[in-house]
Amino acid sequence: MKQISNKEYERYQQYQTDKLHGRILTPDGLRLICAGLEKIGIHMLEMLAKFGNEGIVE
Repeated sequence: MKQISNKEYERYQQYQTDKLHGRILTPDGLRLICAGLEKIGIHMLEMLAKFGNEGIVE
């Protein structure tokens, strides 16, 4: 049986936390939102920058 490393487990825990708080959005998904819905896209980019500054996303 294969086991995961501590680092992989920590990343999985972070994913679960992000999923719980609704912070899962792929770069392709973000591009689609920005292209199709300008006002929502601008807001999403601002939130992405905010999350990046707070260290929530890598």
